[in-house]
Formats: sequence, C-alpha cells, structure tokens
Amino acid sequence: MWTADHWKDYEVYDTSNGEKLERWGNYTLVRPDPQVIWNTPHEHIGWKKKNGHYHRSTKGGGEWEFINLPDEWTIHYGNPNFVKATNKELTFHLKPFSFKHTGLFPEQATNWDWFSGLIQAQMKKNPERPIKILNLFAYTGGATLAAAAAGAQVTHVDASKGMVAWAKENAASSGLGDAPIRYLVDDCVKFVEREIRRGNVYDGIIMDPPSYGRGPKGETWKIEESIFPFIELTSQLLAKDGLFFLINSYTTGLQPAVLSYMINTSIVKRFGGSVEAEEIGLPISGNGLILPCGASGRWTR
Repeated sequence: MWTADHWKDYEVYDTSNGEKLERWGNYTLVRPDPQVIWNTPHEHIGWKKKNGHYHRSTKGGGEWEFINLPDEWTIHYGNPNFVKATNKELTFHLKPFSFKHTGLFPEQATNWDWFSGLIQAQMKKNPERPIKILNLFAYTGGATLAAAAAGAQVTHVDASKGMVAWAKENAASSGLGDAPIRYLVDDCVKFVEREIRRGNVYDGIIMDPPSYGRGPKGETWKIEESIFPFIELTSQLLAKDGLFFLINSYTTGLQPAVLSYMINTSIVKRFGGSVEAEEIGLPISGNGLILPCGASGRWTR
C-alpha cells in the first residue's frame, strides 16, 4: 500500500463504526467512511471535542453539524525532500461542503510525492526542456500545485467552475499564482478529443475520475462504462518520450489489479514501460494501522 505519511497539518486520529476522526490543522472533524466497518471504543478525546461532524442520513446524503468551526481555514503540505528541492510548501483552503467533503483528499499526497520526484529528475537531466502535465478531473488542484511547484507547466481541467476557482485560490496561497498553469472549465472527454485533433501531447497525465458525474452541458459520466475507453483515448496525448500516467479510483469495483490491467492494455502496448498499482492509504495515529482510501495505477517509461 502507498501511504501518505508526510503530513504535519493532517492526521487520522481514530476510526470506528463507519466514521473517521481527523485533525485538519487546528480543527477536528468526524466524517463517514465506508471502509470503516469495524466498531471500536471511542477512546480518543477528539470524539467528544470535535469541531464538526457530518451525519449520514438513512435516506442518502446527510448534513454537517458545526461546533466552533470557521467557514474556511487553511492547511499546508510539504514532503521534507520536496520542500528542500523546491523551497515551496503547498497551501490548501478548506471549506466543509456537500456530502462530507472539505475540498482535499489528503491520501493523494503519496502520488504528489511520486510524480514530483519524476518531474524534478527529468528537469535536472534536461533543464532546457519544459515538462507539460495534464490534470483531468482536477478538482481543487492538489496534483496541479504539486506538479507546478516541481517545475512543470500544467493544464488543469475540471467541469466545475467553482472547483477551478478554488484551485486558483490554492495556487495563489501557495505562491504559485504566477506559475504556468492553464485553468479550463470543460468536459474532460471533449477536451481530450479536441487536444488530439490539435496534435498536442503531454509528458505526464493525471486523472482522478468520479464514479458518476455530469459535464457543464449535462454530459453523463459513469465510470464503469466510460473509464477504459477514456484511458485509451487519453493515451493518445502521451508524448513518445512521456514520463508518467496516473489514474486514481475511489470506486469499489476498480481495484488495483483492474487499474493495472487497463493501463497495461491501453498504454504499455503502445509505449512500453512498466505499471504499478496499489491501494493508497493514511496512517492512523491512534493504533498504527493504515486506513485504505482507494487505489492508484501508475505507468512510467
């Protein structure tokens, strides 16, 4: 399992009975987690002194209960090796909003560290060559900022205007407001199709597709039906000497072996290289165990 274990401003204290107890900077939240099917004693004091609690509804969805929690606050991230190399620390604005989310998936830091290292190594080898990265379903820009801080030129694509605006806020707060990031509010499939027609290519491609979603014009996305054709389509945008391809999944049916099979079938047969796929997770400070948080598949040349 790949573990995001370099956080200082984020921590999973404990997990029990379908919920996780987390520290986000100076604030403690309780949020649902479908992976937590065990029931253990609520021994950590945070269960009683929480600042926010998202309560699931038996009818679907749920609502937040706020207890001395601001509307917005920030946390920071920096792998020590990454900060030393780039002199940058990433800053993220957090806002509790619909369906338990805060605007950040902290487990993805393990992938940020991975591809940042690849970008930095390539730039050291050939400092004159620009590294172009495409981030699809880019959300609030965690991967975008990591790639930009490592020195890459990034194209950030998401169908939500609000999420793209949020990503720009995070970039400005991270000292990356003037970084070479192109922000686009667009349907990812249609954008990729246009880029293929334009003849554009990228050195690295990141995608974090939702299980279900709609584009800005009502386009429907169902991951089980759409993901493999989309990987095959997007692979046409990889440069012949590209660095990496990364796909993330929070969908139960897309286990690491499935991600590996899709990448091998669509990318390795064209470009060679190698594939790794693993669960990703977060350490639980209260017991030393790891909370599984989805899966990632990685291709490198």
